[in-house]
Order: sequence, then C-alpha cells, then structure tokens
Amino acid sequence: MHLSVKRVARALNVSEKTIYRWIDQSAIPVHHINDQYRFNSVELLEWASARKMHLSPELLAGTGNGDSPQPSLKAALELGGVHYGLGGEEKSSVLRAVVRLLPLPTETDRESFFQLLLAREMAGSTAVGDGIAIPHVRNPIVLSTEQPAVMLCFLAHPVDFGSLDGQPVSVLFTLVSPTIRAHLHLLSLLSFALRDPRFKSAVLRQAPCEEILDAAAKAEAGLPKPPASGKDD
Repeated sequence: MHLSVKRVARALNVSEKTIYRWIDQSAIPVHHINDQYRFNSVELLEWASARKMHLSPELLAGTGNGDSPQPSLKAALELGGVHYGLGGEEKSSVLRAVVRLLPLPTETDRESFFQLLLAREMAGSTAVGDGIAIPHVRNPIVLSTEQPAVMLCFLAHPVDFGSLDGQPVSVLFTLVSPTIRAHLHLLSLLSFALRDPRFKSAVLRQAPCEEILDAAAKAEAGLPKPPASGKDD
C-alpha cells in the first residue's frame, strides 16, 4: 500500500510542509514514482515505530480489506509461540536461534531465511526502542507459510541491535507472513499494541504466556475503527 504526502501528514498528525522538509533532509523513507512522492506502508510503520511516533488509525485503513480475514494478534502469537531464555551473544547468533524456532514449512530453507533476516538488519535495525526489536523479512511474499504468525522470544542476555535509543534488545517479535497484506496487518497490530501500557508492561516484565496473550487481546480490542477509506489522494 503506497501513501501520498497528504495521507502521511494526516496519519502522523503533522503538516505537509513538515513531510516535505523530512524528505529534503532524507529523514523519512520515500519513493519517487511518476513524478510524485509515495510512501510504502511497511517502511513507514517501521520508521515511525523506531521513533516512537504516534500513527493515526487512518494509516491502518485497508489492512483488513481482502477476501480472507486476517488473524488477531493473539492468534498470531499463539501460532508463533512465546519462548523464554533464548541463547545468543550477538545479533547474528540470536537470529540463528530465532530461525531454528520459527514455525516454518518443512520445505523452507532455514539458512536462506536466516540470511534474509540478517540482510534486513544490515539495511537498517529492526529495533524499535525500550529493548524491543521486530526482526522480519521486508518482502514476506517469498515465504510459503499458509498462516501468518508472530513469535515472541525473550533473550537470556540483552544484545546490541543498533537501536536508536541505544538500549540493548532483550525482546524479539518475529513476523512470518505469506503476503505483504498479512505482513502489514500484523506489523500494524503489533505497533499499536506496543503503545498499550498493559501489553507493553507484560512484555517488558517477561510475564507468563497467558498474561501476554490476554493483554494482546485487550490491546487489540482497543484499536479504533478506521474511517471508511477510498482511493488514496
């Protein structure tokens, strides 16, 4: 989903002039398409999450459209699982441990998937601050999994992920999605849930699995209904 300058300004609650200034400063991810600036929803969500910027529910409009229903965050977490005490001394070894645990189809080349995660981190850290990172493949269409999932891992030892706030990471949410639509849907839900005090507290405390799942359901229940959305202007 590609967004216009006007739509992004509304979603971030800033002026269009501010968006253009950020573009001039190369401070926001943007693409130049047919002589117009367009923003990729996935990139924008990642960018805003890393800077703890509030996103209007308007940006989430369209993530629920389609022929098949998208899973709730709780359902995706149940499928991905919650894991405690994940080993690893640095980013690469942690990501290898994550890939070993991921619920991937049997035919998946896990080494290739690990390399994709590592390449994504080299392109830009997936850390979003407060000791949390969301490692994922930016182009999830390459995965053959049938159901999108979110795996939550708590690290045995905090690891430097190059977070903007300088904090080492001890919590990883890893997304596995068969389509870009499902990826954007889950990333949107997770970004929203991490602004919910109850859910974030449960995650940072490394609470028991059932408490985290319950907090995820309650956080998602508080998601405002997006307004009717037509063609992007």
